[in-house]
Amino acid sequence: MRSIDIHAHLTPQCFWRATTGSHDWHGVRREQDAQGQEYAVIGSHRQALPPRAQWTPEQRLADMDSMGVDMHVVSPYAGFYNYHLESQVALATARDANNEIRDMITSWPQRFAGLATLPMQDVPVAIAELERVMVQHGFKGAMIGDQINGRTLDDPMFLPFWKAAEQLGALILFHQGGPTMVSPRIARYHLPNSVGNLADRTVTFATLVMGGVLDACPDLKICLSHGGGYTCYGIGRIDRNWHTRPDIHQLIPQPPSAYLRRFYYDCIVYTEAALRYLIDTVGIDRVVFGTDWPYDMAFDWPVSWVLSLQRLSQAEKEAILWKNLERLLAL
Repeated sequence: MRSIDIHAHLTPQCFWRATTGSHDWHGVRREQDAQGQEYAVIGSHRQALPPRAQWTPEQRLADMDSMGVDMHVVSPYAGFYNYHLESQVALATARDANNEIRDMITSWPQRFAGLATLPMQDVPVAIAELERVMVQHGFKGAMIGDQINGRTLDDPMFLPFWKAAEQLGALILFHQGGPTMVSPRIARYHLPNSVGNLADRTVTFATLVMGGVLDACPDLKICLSHGGGYTCYGIGRIDRNWHTRPDIHQLIPQPPSAYLRRFYYDCIVYTEAALRYLIDTVGIDRVVFGTDWPYDMAFDWPVSWVLSLQRLSQAEKEAILWKNLERLLAL
């Protein structure tokens, strides 16, 4: 029995080294409060970093062993997307983080694979970086945000990116970074994380489908983190919208539900009933293992949780834990 984690983040050691002693890392600073909590500071925005975000690859491997996780498909910390900065600054942070993942893959090829971060505000530069890491360093794809400075990824400016990702065979993992699209209404109670990012993932599904991206790129590989948000639960209403509105109906040749199996979904839904519903809606072959390591929403014992589920067969557990990702990413 293997376990391959598609949703495991890296706050690179180069960031920790560069920001020691009040220095910055391509404009990003680090602060610590009186309780010892570390923060990444980008402009006026402070983002809390969990203790395990500082861990070396060796410490990370020990933690993986304790949880029974064989492989992390490592993606850089979403707080460092830096889409709002000049593209060359974002490229510098992306290259540093991606190169550190490259070194992890090289040193521990049986334990780590890579998803890059990209300066998506500059599509030609993002394509060049995706091609670099995939062709030269064997990455499996990239992790990007649900929106780039307010633009969803169905915007025509991003079509060359989708064509390049399709041609390269890159898996694109969607993961929120920074404010969500609904954040003005939910600024309290950590709701941007617990509610907002699920709404963002649903908007991503709907816009990519009805914006024609899936039809334009039939071989595209996309994974929606956090179980795709509310997509599966709300697909009936999204379909109804397509059936009843002529202006929406003419956009795509099939109802949105016909595209559900064009995506992959990680298993981070937290309850057995929700995971069972996800599997029954999209098919067991489209659900993959993820943990959200090392952040506060991560499962405590993710492999044990999957193995404990009574409403999943042994074959379904094996498909989620490793077989689907082994096939999808040729691991």
